Amino acid sequence: MKKIKETEKGFYGCFWPVTGSRYGVIAMFGDDCEDHLARSAVRWLQKKYGVNVITLSTSRKDYGHHNQPVETIGAAIDYMKERGISSFAVMGASTTAMFSLVAASYYPEITLTIAMSPSDFVMEGFYRGKRDGFEEWPGEGESTLSWQGKPLPYLPFVYRHPEYGMKIREQAKSGHDMVASSWLFNDSEKAHPLQEEELIKVERIKGRLLLIGADDDVLWETTRYIRRMMERLRTREHECIPEALIYEHGTHFVFPEGMIKSVLPIGGDLMSGLFAAGKKFPKECKATRIDIEEKMTEAIKEWKISGKARKPIWRN
Repeated sequence: MKKIKETEKGFYGCFWPVTGSRYGVIAMFGDDCEDHLARSAVRWLQKKYGVNVITLSTSRKDYGHHNQPVETIGAAIDYMKERGISSFAVMGASTTAMFSLVAASYYPEITLTIAMSPSDFVMEGFYRGKRDGFEEWPGEGESTLSWQGKPLPYLPFVYRHPEYGMKIREQAKSGHDMVASSWLFNDSEKAHPLQEEELIKVERIKGRLLLIGADDDVLWETTRYIRRMMERLRTREHECIPEALIYEHGTHFVFPEGMIKSVLPIGGDLMSGLFAAGKKFPKECKATRIDIEEKMTEAIKEWKISGKARKPIWRN
């Protein structure tokens, strides 16, 4: 697996080429573009699908998300175009699933979008590190994403530091989870009903759109957000081919099983076991990951053939 590190091309990331392939995937996994999770995702994608990959992250040693330029995706696309790549996909999980959806809504060159545990709105920016005994805190007047130098409209967190971290800690302790924050997001949406400008314009996305989530996700209610996106697409003209994969069990880590095994050779039970639901339903979570891999493989193969699907799909 060959790596070309790029930090001065308009994005912070690594390019992992495959000779002769015209397919390029922008993958946003892990806290750094060359950490274990990112490398494992590349290894899995290239072994299984034979695609070029650019792994992106915010910047070195910055594990938060605040005013990240959407244009970094455009720069990555241009970088691959210069190398003869002509078909583009974007993949993300959790916060980067949100980023993937936003990016695909801005760049029509992207014809396959895979979002695992996404939100349907832009989140307020947040920082990670160490501050007053907490590992995460909200920004002040910052979005997670920016466009042309301006923060994108976002859902503001109702809690500020240190109440923000206290609320997350309280929910995690209550549910016996490693981390949990759905209370934070639900309370924020109650205090500030979502505005149209804060919602992701999924109807602008081209090609195949795969939305993946589990009902037992405790970081946020991703399946509720996925259903809202599907309803939005039902009521608006769009050119994407949406597919919703909603599962009862799977936790926040709704990764394909093969990718999880690349990260953790002993399997994904350890990762999903960080949550109470994963410990209680390990077989069901594994079945979810296996099904996700099958459906993702179908979508990627179809994208590689034509970039299109036959009709919208709803699987639940």
